[in-house]
Amino acid sequence: MEIFGNLALGFDTAFTFVNLAYCLLGVFLGTAIGVLPGLGPVATIAMLLPATFGLPPVSALIMLSGIYYGAQYGGSTTAILVNLPGESSAVVTAIDGYQMARQGRAGKALATAAIGSFFAGTVATVLLALFAPPLADLALKFGPAEYFSLMVLGLIASVVLASGSLLNAIGMVIVGLLLGIVGTDVNSGAARYTFDVPQLADGINFVLVAMGMFGLGEIIRNLEHAEARHLVMKKVSGLMLTKDEFKRIIAPIFRGTVLGSALGILPGGGAMLASFAAYSIEKKVSKNAAEFGRGAIEGVAAPESANNSGAQTSFIPMLTLGIPSNPVMALMIGAMIIQGIQPGPAVMTEQPALFWGLIASMWIGNLFLIILNLPMIGLWVRMITVPYHYLYPAILVFCSIGVFSLSNSEFDVYLMALFGLFGYICAKLDLEPAPMLLGFIIGPMMEEYLRRALLLSHSDPMVFLTRPISATMLGMAALALLVVLSPVLRKKREEAFKEE
Repeated sequence: MEIFGNLALGFDTAFTFVNLAYCLLGVFLGTAIGVLPGLGPVATIAMLLPATFGLPPVSALIMLSGIYYGAQYGGSTTAILVNLPGESSAVVTAIDGYQMARQGRAGKALATAAIGSFFAGTVATVLLALFAPPLADLALKFGPAEYFSLMVLGLIASVVLASGSLLNAIGMVIVGLLLGIVGTDVNSGAARYTFDVPQLADGINFVLVAMGMFGLGEIIRNLEHAEARHLVMKKVSGLMLTKDEFKRIIAPIFRGTVLGSALGILPGGGAMLASFAAYSIEKKVSKNAAEFGRGAIEGVAAPESANNSGAQTSFIPMLTLGIPSNPVMALMIGAMIIQGIQPGPAVMTEQPALFWGLIASMWIGNLFLIILNLPMIGLWVRMITVPYHYLYPAILVFCSIGVFSLSNSEFDVYLMALFGLFGYICAKLDLEPAPMLLGFIIGPMMEEYLRRALLLSHSDPMVFLTRPISATMLGMAALALLVVLSPVLRKKREEAFKEE
């Protein structure tokens, strides 16, 4: 019965005019960003972080969350109409969704995506409300050793699930950890890796790292490619599904929701992996397997349900443990720190209105997505036609203003540009930036918990192995590395990500 009281508090918080307005703004921006290929929620949230400084914490997090799961929906619109996924998790949706659009069934594909997204988002939010409290209660029993081991497990998992070379992913995590220790050591007061640059004394602000790597880096990379948007110019109509089509999507939506909910919790981009896995499973179990790749409605329903449920269950480790499962959750943790909130299990007890208000806002946001998107398909279609040479300069200006506003320093703008160049180089070398950002966020916290654990154990490193929970998590991290390093599984992993 306690959960009903908590949800009542959440809806009471979310149903204020201000929070409803920011929820609506978030899902609208998220859909718009998802529609525009080449951007994505990470770059958008990174750009908007400076704008959240003056907002109440609940409103800021509700808006940023809406951008994330709104982008999952918006990405399907371009995938279906233009064959250009606005979001990486919508890559699979484009396979059959675009074929449906070419056959004059774009409306049915968009309606299927909307139904799957709404159902999956609703179920994932229920799971978040049910499983977050007991997980947070368990985490409250963690000591410094357990938290350190948990963060090691999180980083290893992000490496294992990152696409591309395993060695490259490990290297990017190490780069992130090194960047995280730049600045003044809190305990000794000594400057570390500042190279006598006074602006680095307070460390590198994660906002400019994120904006550079994901915002500027993505824009520079996209400038290499010519605009190739082959829009299906047939009028989008016929949103109503037939009885037979509705029967065909029920099971795929359910299976995609279950799979996405499970994989979304995992570090390393569970929503994207879930969409690929859901499509593969449907192709094997469907009675209409021959239609896949030629406009199968199941090929839209399953991955869309999987990526939306995965996006929302990724909030579970972030809210309960303070561990980001993907780059967006890392930015959400950064937003909490900006607002003076220490991420972790204490959020539920110290900030119950924020915790439950954020969960309640997800139900409202999913409803907004249905109300906003289907009637506004014409607007999204027109947005797709915005030329990049107008879009990208505006984004660059917005990024520069946002970074400059952090501390009124030109140095931050130059540093953002440097990280933008680094992000572009990483993209050219197939180095995924997500593990680096996770390492950058988690690194300082790992160092703090490592120091606390060694201080309490009188510098005995065996404390990490003698405490059962800590030893279990370190064992899981070691097992994950050993498994992925085995030749057979490494080959399978490379084949799986080659499909992207």
